[in-house]
Amino acid sequence: MTAPAPVIRIVDDDDSMRAGIADLLASVGFATRAFSSVADLVAGDATGPGCLILDIRMPGEGGLAFFQSAAFAAVALPVIFVSGHADIPMAVQAMRAGAVDFLAKPFADQALIDAVNRALAIDRDRRATLSDTAALRARFATLTPGERAVAELVAAGLPNKTIAARLGVSEITVKVRRGHAMRKVGAATLPDLVRATDRIAPPQADTP
Repeated sequence: MTAPAPVIRIVDDDDSMRAGIADLLASVGFATRAFSSVADLVAGDATGPGCLILDIRMPGEGGLAFFQSAAFAAVALPVIFVSGHADIPMAVQAMRAGAVDFLAKPFADQALIDAVNRALAIDRDRRATLSDTAALRARFATLTPGERAVAELVAAGLPNKTIAARLGVSEITVKVRRGHAMRKVGAATLPDLVRATDRIAPPQADTP
């Protein structure tokens, strides 16, 4: 199946700026959708591959406030901020929060195009990683409970003898289950199995 083409979402309350950005990006082959507010973006099309160009200051909810809100998690696209104010502290805050770039209006056409290309590359890499992880989870789902337990204990660095004692099985059984697990998840080597198991493991909570 062909992946959908990326769309650059432009959110700016300035009609002329919004139209100008859309025209510029369309002239170099990018698909765009324009919104006059964050609320319109959320109500419209905020998902799918691409990136966001957000005005940092707008009536109602500004771009930076949205970027730092829980609602942004449903969008999770790389963000390029634009601003009519040379606000250095806000620019620093945006970049530290994970923005791809911060452009002060008026900005050079090429600066925006370059920023969009960087943002799209980031989005493409993120989506590829998510797709690979989903495929890996599907392979792990084919393991029996015993095979999964062995894989997790191997990833924890335990030797076969300790794994066998913990699971109440023989070392031969541990080796057999480990081999089955490696084959099912596509791990050619033991380090591959460890990396694969670590990759799908839930994040560990910080201990006080």
